[in-house]
Amino acid sequence: MNNSFHRSFNRSISLCSPSSSIVVASNNGEYLMRYSIGTPPVHTLGVADTGSDLTWTQCLPCKNCFKQQSRIFNPKKSSTYKPLHCSSKMCHAANFPTSCNRMKKKTCRYHVRYGDNSYSIGDLATETIRFGSSKNKRVKLKKTVIGCGHNNAGTFSGDKESGIVGLGGGKFSLISQMGSSIGGKFSYCLAPFYQQKNYIPQSKIHFGTDGFVPGDKVVTTPLARKFPATYYFLTLEGVSVGKERLDFRNVSFSYGEGNIIIDSGTVLTLFSTEIYVKLESMVKSAIKLPTVADPTGSLNLCYKSLSIDKIPIITMHFIGADLRLGPWNTFVATSDSSMCFAFAASYGGQIFGNIAQMNFLVGYDLKNKRVSFKATDCSK
Repeated sequence: MNNSFHRSFNRSISLCSPSSSIVVASNNGEYLMRYSIGTPPVHTLGVADTGSDLTWTQCLPCKNCFKQQSRIFNPKKSSTYKPLHCSSKMCHAANFPTSCNRMKKKTCRYHVRYGDNSYSIGDLATETIRFGSSKNKRVKLKKTVIGCGHNNAGTFSGDKESGIVGLGGGKFSLISQMGSSIGGKFSYCLAPFYQQKNYIPQSKIHFGTDGFVPGDKVVTTPLARKFPATYYFLTLEGVSVGKERLDFRNVSFSYGEGNIIIDSGTVLTLFSTEIYVKLESMVKSAIKLPTVADPTGSLNLCYKSLSIDKIPIITMHFIGADLRLGPWNTFVATSDSSMCFAFAASYGGQIFGNIAQMNFLVGYDLKNKRVSFKATDCSK
């Protein structure tokens, strides 16, 4: 979990119809998506990340790989693996660094680096990807552009993941490559990953018609058009603690269209320092209990043995959508006896992280440029 907190901070610095498949909640604060790659298929898990485009997995031969539980993918054993040539249009269209690997039949080499200096270097290729379905069907995506990582390192410490599943808005993301088959719609429902020891409920992600958020009590906010296209930008007008509201219009740096990114791959919710300091003060005033130091050294506002009824409701005021966050969205246990505020100050962009999104059905309608939320028990 501590590594996940640090990834949250560092990612902000770097910011300056198929049916449904299963996401597995990892115990280190990441949500892992189960899929298979190649022919014959090799089963693996990748971090489901709406803040990334390229889907990549560790590959043999491995110059430098982090530990993973599942078998590392060997592209030489797949009949559908085809590396991209460095003169191909796709190689030149990437929104991340690419180069020509002249030592390896002029294949297109990619280099993606994240805010915490985690990285993956390898070959861009087309490959067949398969997903499970809640309707007991297999979704098969042929000739999908993926990264085959031969040199990978960083804070991938859960040892369950083999890489990243890119769900961002750029042309190389899985969402964009699915294209018209999903109608620009997908949704996910993230179950709390710390409900009970030794029990991690399954979360779900839906593509296409199943990505629609139905029923009453749905709130919807527009997506803002900003660069880079990878990120899903929302507009947050303010935040309330109980009945006390902090209006962002009074904080010039943090106000404006597209001032926050919604990201399933970042654990914490991050605000500008100016906003965070004021928000922390409001939370302290509402709880009125002595604070303690965070045992992990990562979070700023912590309490010992904090009961749920002492935690105030925090409301995120997006344009057209007031989102009421419960205690499980705003505080996280960092030890057996301490609870810490799952928000932090950022020196880069503002991010609406995955703890704050737990137990909401979150739907993306990219054609109509909007995101919808509905309070849901995501463990069911």
